[in-house]
Amino acid sequence: MAVKIRLKRMGAKKSPFYRIVVADSRSPRDGRQIETIGTYNPLTDPATLEINEELALKWLRNGAKPSDTVRNLLSKKGVLEKFHNEKYGK
Repeated sequence: MAVKIRLKRMGAKKSPFYRIVVADSRSPRDGRQIETIGTYNPLTDPATLEINEELALKWLRNGAKPSDTVRNLLSKKGVLEKFHNEKYGK
């Protein structure tokens, strides 16, 4: 099973709010998910980003692949740097 970390769109029309979820890559964008690891609200100024770092690192260690947008968000929070240092022993 190919597992992805990606955004799940919530909120009303023209008022997006996203949950950062771990899901099977074959499930629909807003469909079934395995676990929610954070939220992202691009409408606030500045954009609000909350990520549970422990869960994100757990799923990255288990082989989950982040989407391009989630990769950028994880990078902003410093989660990918922690994962890289942990993996390559810095």
